[in-house]
Amino acid sequence: MKVRDLAPGDLRRRLARGELILQVPPFVARLRSDVGRVAEDLALLYGDFELGTPQDFADFHLEVRREGGLRRWIKPMARFLADGEPAFTPLPAEQGFHMVEWGLNWAVSTMAHPYLSYHAAALERGGRALVMPAPPGSGKSTLTAALAHRGWRLMSDEITLYDLGSGQVSGMGRPVNLKNVSVELIRQFAPQAVLTRPVPDTAKGTLALMKAPSDSAARIMEPAPPAWIVMPRYTPGATASLTDIPKARMLLLLAEQAFNYDLHGRSGFEATADLVDRCLCLEFEYSTLEDAVACLEQLAVEPA
Repeated sequence: MKVRDLAPGDLRRRLARGELILQVPPFVARLRSDVGRVAEDLALLYGDFELGTPQDFADFHLEVRREGGLRRWIKPMARFLADGEPAFTPLPAEQGFHMVEWGLNWAVSTMAHPYLSYHAAALERGGRALVMPAPPGSGKSTLTAALAHRGWRLMSDEITLYDLGSGQVSGMGRPVNLKNVSVELIRQFAPQAVLTRPVPDTAKGTLALMKAPSDSAARIMEPAPPAWIVMPRYTPGATASLTDIPKARMLLLLAEQAFNYDLHGRSGFEATADLVDRCLCLEFEYSTLEDAVACLEQLAVEPA
């Protein structure tokens, strides 16, 4: 059964009872919430994802709970909990589903150590994976959303998983986080994109989440061998261009974006070095999405 097969009332009841078991391969999350916005956005964004049963084992137990007292009626607030313990500062209830997304990112990056995890997007084309590590403000998520609607399979926006045994990368096919001007940019660039209602006036500005295209969600279990590591950088007025980055420098840059590199010790270093060695390492400067997509399209058709 998939999330889209649940009637709205059944979805809300399962969430309220903590019986919503969401499969986000390779993980399983048990979700609980009494915030209406969480049920609404979950149905919109995760309709293509498989559900488990209440008896299934879950890697993560996550909850977004409305705060009590007067806060319940005057400027409602909500709190995120992991395994029953508060993890974040309470935020307006309108941000409830963003708290689920941030909380799932936090859970994977801090507790899921069978993989090396990087703060990076990952997309696949022609059986090869593109990994895009980048600091905030680089335009990574906007570029990821655009590529996902122009022939690239979305694997991840925020966390790329690297399997130390197989040497392949994967993601969880989850929504893309967009903020401020990026929301309207993607609406114009890909009118078919499915986005949540924007949430204004947050600490990060106006936020919206973009659903992974259905074909990406259908192939969520498929890893891919890495072929390119690209560091994107949005620069107003720049012509889209790719420039080689020395592998030694890329190793340092990628290590900086790793969540659990240090926990793996020597094997983490060797795996990251192997990932870099196997890939074409590039810096990507761009200003318009059309030019950026065309430039990366050319990269994808070049022989391996």
